[in-house]
Amino acid sequence: MLLTMTTEPEQQIGVGAPDAFQRLWTPHRMAYIQGENKPTGPGADDGCPFCSIPAKSDEDGLIIARGEHVYAVLNLYPYNGGHLMVVPFRHVADYTELDEAETAELADFTKRAMAALRTASGAHGFNIGMNQGTAAGAGIAAHLHQHVVPRWGGDTNFMPVVGHTKVLPQLLADTRKMLADVWPTA
Repeated sequence: MLLTMTTEPEQQIGVGAPDAFQRLWTPHRMAYIQGENKPTGPGADDGCPFCSIPAKSDEDGLIIARGEHVYAVLNLYPYNGGHLMVVPFRHVADYTELDEAETAELADFTKRAMAALRTASGAHGFNIGMNQGTAAGAGIAAHLHQHVVPRWGGDTNFMPVVGHTKVLPQLLADTRKMLADVWPTA
C-alpha cells in the first residue's frame, strides 16, 4: 500500500467556507470565557478564588510567595509566561481600602516579583497594574489584585496579533517553582 501526503490541509465539513486560516484550538480557554471559578457575588463568601487560594498548598494554589498581608500567585489565564498577581489576603475591592501596611507590602511584593522574573526568565520589561472595577476590565472586581506581566522584545509577534493566541512554553506548576526558587526574601 502506497501512502501519499497531500500539501493541502484537510478541510473539515461543516466549519464554514474555507478562508485560508489555520486554526489553533484552545478548548481549555472555554473555562475562562464561561466564567469558571468566578465569584457569584461581591462578598468573600461568594466564591472568591483569591480568598480560597491561600487555604491551598503553594503548589496547588500556584502561590509563589506569602507575606503577612499579601501573596504572589500565578495567573491561571496568563498574558505571558510568568504573569503573576500580588493579592491582599483581606477581601477588598478598591486600592483606597488598603491600610498602610497592606499598601507597603503590595508595593514590596511587586518589586520582588520583578526581581524574580528578571532572575528566572530575563524579562526585558513589565506591564504592571490593576483594573479597578468591572468597567475598567477587572475579571474579579470584588478582590483587588495587581498584575505583574513580564515582557520581552518581540514577544508580540504574529501569534497574538494575527492569531489572537498566546504560546506559553511552560506549565504553570513549573513556572511557579522556578519563580518561588528565586523569590527575594527581603
